[in-house]
Amino acid sequence: MTALFALVRKDLILFLSDRRALLLHLVMPIVLGAFMGYVFGGSGKSEAAKIKIALVAQDHSEIGQKITAALKGDATLDIIELTQAEAQEQVKKGKLNVAIVIPDGFGDAAGAALFNAHDKPQIPLYYDPSQSAVLAMVKGILTQHVMQTVSAEMFSGQSGQKMIAASLQQLDVKAASDPEAAKLREFLGSLKKFKIAEPARGSSAGGLSVPFSMREEEMTSGPKFNGYGHSFAGMSVQFILMMGIDFGVGILLARRMGLWNRLLAAPISMTTVLLARAISGALIAFTLMCIIFTVAMLIFKIQISNPFGFAGVAACFAIMTAGFGLFIAAFGKTPEAARGIAVFSTLIMVMLGGAWIPSFLFPQWLQSATLFVPTRWAIDGISAMTWRGLGAETALQAMGVLLLFAFAFGALAFWKFQFDERRKN
Repeated sequence: MTALFALVRKDLILFLSDRRALLLHLVMPIVLGAFMGYVFGGSGKSEAAKIKIALVAQDHSEIGQKITAALKGDATLDIIELTQAEAQEQVKKGKLNVAIVIPDGFGDAAGAALFNAHDKPQIPLYYDPSQSAVLAMVKGILTQHVMQTVSAEMFSGQSGQKMIAASLQQLDVKAASDPEAAKLREFLGSLKKFKIAEPARGSSAGGLSVPFSMREEEMTSGPKFNGYGHSFAGMSVQFILMMGIDFGVGILLARRMGLWNRLLAAPISMTTVLLARAISGALIAFTLMCIIFTVAMLIFKIQISNPFGFAGVAACFAIMTAGFGLFIAAFGKTPEAARGIAVFSTLIMVMLGGAWIPSFLFPQWLQSATLFVPTRWAIDGISAMTWRGLGAETALQAMGVLLLFAFAFGALAFWKFQFDERRKN
């Protein structure tokens, strides 16, 4: 038993003596748990992220203006007023989740449809097919505000009184031959005599039937949305970055075993050695990305709408991964500590890039902050070249940002390697 206790004591001392690893094992679950809890509402006291949507307000009638005002005042929505073409383009690019169009003449048509199940006006909804859950929420909110506004206006507003008067004139002609028209004529006549008071603010107003319908239209330039597209983009980015960590830790292990010094003793420069490592790492990362998406295309029917754009984004992400690996090798002191910190950093980058949780669920400030995270550009770039079907300008933008990160990682790594070599000599 003494030997058993001694061995246990030795393992505990070794674990506690590595302060970096100990801190990492404590900090990682706390940070990730706090982030997940914050995004999904925390204790319930924090304000949830608003749903950012476009509104195309073409109806300037009294009812149309009230519906627009109600949508703008909804605490759940972040409304941006755009033209119809602008709204469609923003949704197509994934910048906005849904666009609502209140067509011209909707208010009058919806008022008439409140008492008539036929000829209901339509509200077009343009939506990002990857955000079906958001579409369902927006449809519920829209139905609530339209029903409250139209029914309140028809029962107590000036538009409603005019509509009732016009309907009574039409029903006077039909009532003699149509029993249903006679019943409706009697109801509207009573309603005209008894004007219902304006409902209190915040209360719901009753109606007879839903006075409109919704026409949903997916907004993509590429093939039909495939839910596997986004998941493969996120997971391939995550695990290729993990390969980059192994690439960097491998250099640290070579240093520990003396292999690195033997290699530098050969008649080649350090720049050549580092450049060779970067090229081999980038080639491996690019090959992995291609194989992953080949499997995704064959088995899960993911379509690449822009092969050249996809290849460009994948290549730039591979170069960035190689630079990230060199950065880990340059600034890591031990393989164990470097691996832990690099895994933690990668998980944070992948999480902020939208691989685990859709970025629209993030608070608005965090959605803007993730533009400074390379994984956000990699995931968005791959999605744009697959199911979104966006053009070459989107691929070039993602490629440019990824190359900037690759240059930053690589430049810092080269500087640190050369600094350490000069200090050693």
